[in-house]
Amino acid sequence: MIHIPKSEYSRRRKALMAQMEPNSIAILPAAAVAIRNRDVEHVYRQDSDFQYLSGFPEPHAVIVLIPGREHGEYVLFCRERNAERELWDGLRAGQEGAIRDFGADDAFPITDIDDILPGLIEGRDRVYSAMGSNPEFDRHLMDWINVIRSKAHLGAQPPNEFVALDHLLHDMRLYKSAAEVKVMREAARISAQAHIRAMQASRAGLHEFSLEAELDYEFRKGGAKMPAYGSIVAAGRNSCILHYQQNDAVLKDGDLVLIDAGCEIDCYASDITRTWPVNGKYSPEQKAIYELVLASQEAAFNEIAPNKHWNQAHEATVRVITAGLVKLGLLQGEVDELIASEAYKAFYMHRAGHWLGMDVHDVGEYKVGGEWRVLEVGMALTVEPGIYIAPDNQNVAKKWRGIGVRIEDDVVVTKTGCEILTKGVPKTVAEIEALMAAARTQAA
Repeated sequence: MIHIPKSEYSRRRKALMAQMEPNSIAILPAAAVAIRNRDVEHVYRQDSDFQYLSGFPEPHAVIVLIPGREHGEYVLFCRERNAERELWDGLRAGQEGAIRDFGADDAFPITDIDDILPGLIEGRDRVYSAMGSNPEFDRHLMDWINVIRSKAHLGAQPPNEFVALDHLLHDMRLYKSAAEVKVMREAARISAQAHIRAMQASRAGLHEFSLEAELDYEFRKGGAKMPAYGSIVAAGRNSCILHYQQNDAVLKDGDLVLIDAGCEIDCYASDITRTWPVNGKYSPEQKAIYELVLASQEAAFNEIAPNKHWNQAHEATVRVITAGLVKLGLLQGEVDELIASEAYKAFYMHRAGHWLGMDVHDVGEYKVGGEWRVLEVGMALTVEPGIYIAPDNQNVAKKWRGIGVRIEDDVVVTKTGCEILTKGVPKTVAEIEALMAAARTQAA
């Protein structure tokens, strides 16, 4: 299985510390354990920022970075080894493992943090933390600061400035290294196989969850612990609900099914959408809408390259889709005027994509100084235009109603344009129909 190497985590910590003001400290907690119900926990997934800096997979941990500290700049508070608890819950790294396996310079038991951390903060001018994202931890942090303040009459110096860590960290996360792209390629490869499997299994009479099961099987078989987000399997009129997640309707002959699903590997997401006919053959109307969305996506790919700005890809999809809807008779008027009045939003109401990385809707500003961000090598994003014709839309002929199509791929900006990470899934009408026909022949 492909993973981010230990050396990369070390490089990231150094890069962050290089941006911190002199005589400062950064403090970041691990994700809390989430309770599913009563005493049952959700499968644990590390906080993305914490994971980015440490690769440490356990809860009840805190990263402390102290540039220039004589006894080591990277301090990790984590759980101690405990034979009884490990028998129930699995192995722990402990303090030795934190240093040996995860590159900490110094490691202390998390139970000792109240005694040790105020001493590490004391005398530092500035504290960087993930303010606002973990209110409970924010309260702990203020308690530690107050411990220092209570000793001010003895000469203790509390910090005088608090800064959100996000500004530095999230800008770093926006640029993917070669190692990150490698992991994202692997997530994309597994997810592509899952979509192919779902296409091959598709037939009338199954439920949406039957196809979701095919996705999950392929994710797990490929080594992914979990989907990167809740899978959308939307058949028929459900394909017009953007964040549909019931996944329990019956697949009907003549309907389309839209699947938006991807797995994550080593906390890196993939995000793929394909739309295909349940019975393996697009109707003329379905084909017309599908090919229009596909053409808009191709136009977007051409606008993703260094020195082009973030919104150019979206603008390209809007132009192609608006012109196409006019041609099909679903919109009336001049294309430029329809774009200016945003008439297309009745059918295409979302943007063409988002940043992608450790979070499926990844961190990073879309605008800088009020202007659209200029794309640079290593930025990763989705390209996902769509057309959704509501089942009750009385402004269009009945034959169009209830058709929802989205096509989504993941790309990384390269020196010459972009690399499509998710190209392993068939995408043209001919390719999809051929794949599904072959699966039916095999099944027969």
